[in-house]
Amino acid sequence: MNQPANPSLLVVDDEPDLRTLYELTLLREGYDVETAACVEEALAQLATRGYSAVITDMRLPDGSGLDVLRALEAGARREKAIVITAYGSAENAVEALKAGAYDYLTKPVDLRQFRAVVAAALGRSDAVGGRVAAVADAGRAPAAAAAPARTPAAIPEAVLPLALRRLAGQSSAIQQVRELIHKVARSMAPVLVQGESGTGKELVARAIHDVSSRAAAPFIAVNCGAIPEQLLEAEFFGYRKGAFTGANEDRDGFFRAAEGGTLFLDEIGDLPLAMQIKLLRVIQERSVRPVGAVAEAPVNVRIVSATHKDLGAEVQAGRFRQDLYYRLNVIQMMVPPLRERLDDLASICAAVLARLAADAGVSPPPTLDVEAMAQLARYPFPGNVRELENLLHRAVALSGGDVIGRDDLGLADDTDEPLTDVAPAAAAPPSRAGPDASALPADLAAHLDQVEREILLRALERHHFNRTAAGASMGLTLRQMRYRMARLGVNVGDHLGERDAG
Repeated sequence: MNQPANPSLLVVDDEPDLRTLYELTLLREGYDVETAACVEEALAQLATRGYSAVITDMRLPDGSGLDVLRALEAGARREKAIVITAYGSAENAVEALKAGAYDYLTKPVDLRQFRAVVAAALGRSDAVGGRVAAVADAGRAPAAAAAPARTPAAIPEAVLPLALRRLAGQSSAIQQVRELIHKVARSMAPVLVQGESGTGKELVARAIHDVSSRAAAPFIAVNCGAIPEQLLEAEFFGYRKGAFTGANEDRDGFFRAAEGGTLFLDEIGDLPLAMQIKLLRVIQERSVRPVGAVAEAPVNVRIVSATHKDLGAEVQAGRFRQDLYYRLNVIQMMVPPLRERLDDLASICAAVLARLAADAGVSPPPTLDVEAMAQLARYPFPGNVRELENLLHRAVALSGGDVIGRDDLGLADDTDEPLTDVAPAAAAPPSRAGPDASALPADLAAHLDQVEREILLRALERHHFNRTAAGASMGLTLRQMRYRMARLGVNVGDHLGERDAG
């Protein structure tokens, strides 16, 4: 039985000693290696055969590594490209990643990191012990002859990978997002996802991770604005036992937790300047030093960040470091607001309603009637998809059947503004009477939810936790009771299974 060929690599460098060093290092790892001393030699070899990957120095006698990258891109080649740049040359590294490089290394090259980056570029699910298992060679015929991969924009939604199907819809705007996800997932280049609040930036970040070669490794999502400033360093980089009061054991931070996978930094614009400096160093050096530790530990993590802010304006205002902005903004993705993709409204509603029904254990999921859908299409959705989800969640709870009507949505006919719910007088618990009874709640929605929760619990207790009877006493069906209880987090434990006649 024929064994699969070892991965084949082309190393391009004009310095003979370095070329030999790279070649010997890769041969020990089990790769087939060929070398070239300049752009002309590299292109000549690429014209005669295909490789698994190309490793090229940036500075070459007759051009640069970018010329090799452009040739790979122009020929729709399959090879992953790794670029070696001069130390501290951030501009070259960013330019290489934008030109399609999988990753980059800085001189002097750390051979351990060199091996790890090559392994990551060629890694498969059967990689063992940090070394790449043998995989099929890219082929002896020129890779340019291979048919280009189909992009998600040309594939029906029903047969898309699950990660991309979560981005519901077939509008041109969302197809462009899917296509870019498919493209950027192939490299290590940092991605900055921008868009208004509620557009689904984390969903895009998860899709990038799930369709990449890192899908089997962790995806760690961090809300940078939700961590107290004094805990940021410990949370990101970890700490050692005894580093500070309360540090009773060693703990890994977010970077180590995401090892081999993706670290999603949401609301990156909220990071304080002092933490931005430390984050920049980790991205440049690819290593972290836990609080209280002496030595740094290498990390293999792809960074995807997101913000609703204009980071360019934040840089101009002095609130965000320009060098970190350039590092994070290698590839920029804009997630369109819902008002710019209303063609997807029906698909999004169907997906949200199906999820709500599944969470509540109800089948089939409810649907929207024609008038309700028309009203949603006229609403501007300042809160985007998140607002739509909340609106549908409430409409499901208030709906009297399997079909959600216009009145269930709680939108005004003429102003397109959500109607203010008014709690019935009988709903107010007796304890609220008194000198402060006229005070207005700071959060009306939360206040009404609490009132409704108390009423449901009282009804359930009165009817011995029988949901059918409790609902009937308030004019609600069992379906409506289930939705309301799921939405408000009302859980009566084992009593439901024992006493529910429904």
